Amino acid sequence: MPYFDAASSAPLHPVARQALLAALDEGWADPGRLYREGRRARLLLDAAREAAAEAVGCRPDELVFTPSGTRAVHTGVAGALAGRRRAGRRLVVSAVEHSSVLHAAAAHEADGGTVTEVPVDRAGRVAPEAYAAALRDDTALACLQSANHEVGTEQPVAEVAAACREAGVPLLVDAAQSLAWGPVAGDWSLVTASAHKWGGPAGVGLLAVRKGVRFAPQGPADERESGRAGGFENIPAIVAAAASLRAVRAEAAAEAGRLRELVERIRVRVPELVPDVEVAGDPVRRLPHLVTFSCLYVDGEALLHELDREGFSVSSGSSCTSSTLTPSHVLRAMGVLSEGNVRVSLPPGTAEADVDRFLQVLPGAVAGVRERLGAPAPAAAGGGEASLVVDAVGRRCPIPVIELAKVFGDVPLGGTVTVLADDEAARLDIPAWCQMRGQEYVGERPADRGTAYLVRRTS
Repeated sequence: MPYFDAASSAPLHPVARQALLAALDEGWADPGRLYREGRRARLLLDAAREAAAEAVGCRPDELVFTPSGTRAVHTGVAGALAGRRRAGRRLVVSAVEHSSVLHAAAAHEADGGTVTEVPVDRAGRVAPEAYAAALRDDTALACLQSANHEVGTEQPVAEVAAACREAGVPLLVDAAQSLAWGPVAGDWSLVTASAHKWGGPAGVGLLAVRKGVRFAPQGPADERESGRAGGFENIPAIVAAAASLRAVRAEAAAEAGRLRELVERIRVRVPELVPDVEVAGDPVRRLPHLVTFSCLYVDGEALLHELDREGFSVSSGSSCTSSTLTPSHVLRAMGVLSEGNVRVSLPPGTAEADVDRFLQVLPGAVAGVRERLGAPAPAAAGGGEASLVVDAVGRRCPIPVIELAKVFGDVPLGGTVTVLADDEAARLDIPAWCQMRGQEYVGERPADRGTAYLVRRTS
């Protein structure tokens, strides 16, 4: 069964498995003790730290291991903000950061701090000049992911780091998605990452803090990991994480080239095979293994179930499922279609034949979901009423857009359709439908029931 969700968690690398099993016998003792078993455990921990630091591009004494990548982010953000409290309480983030960064930002805001969000373009990329403009005298910390976890767009980290350095603001880079492919570029101040993203075991994160960065660890003091990550170190998992990071880096150049070709095949072929599809993310400056696309008139959760039945494990960045009923903050910030979203992220070793079979299966899966949802046929010439109202209140994505498309051909050129909807995803998907169809999105206004979205037919 092809597993195409490496961006969520990569399969355990063979080197990680070997290192983990070996370290279970040698690394169980307390590395803080002076007897033989403790010294042996300390040697393993120190060697793992040196290997990870080399991959990150920092000194070993600048890097600590944490219980997860999320904990690394939370520790890094809180410690850097506390260390620079005298400078101010403003935190700058991009609009497409991972939820761990946004949750840390929300906690900071709840504690009386302020947060400035830098917007992105339709490819999901921040403009370095816009980021630089957001840096002010009271900015204590800036955060920018190295590459986006949902659409794969690489961020201009080196340029933003230079702007932060000039402004005297430390930059924290969430490198969870990119560290397997190479070190973080630029003069960054803090880096976080998570081992299960590169084929290491889950439960190991890393946090690097450059010397000279003001940093005040928060929470109860602990003597382990320089006081920045409390608790007994999971040495076997740490050893496996460092060993697998070194291994994937050795394979990165060749594997990146091969996977980039497979992803490019998906990027090109999906719009040819499936009507009404929007491919998201930067077509060039992107991770080599990840591609995301959204399908009009499709429920993302239903499509994922269809693909799972066909043997493909993929994910959806739209989050428009029964559990949340909200669209992805990343896709919302980009202003692209969120409905029917599929993220394909290929693990190392993915076979070309599996990608080809995915492309064979996908059109039928999409067509089946559209048929069940009653998606419209191509629009007719139109010549009916000049103004129509579609009541989609109480109906979830993608139904409001489907209902819009069904009646749109019934209005003449210059006519309008008003969609009444209370699903948050409609605020993103109706304008995205207009852009894909070349129609005019007039705007939205509050209504007695939900929100009224006005669309004018221009072609």
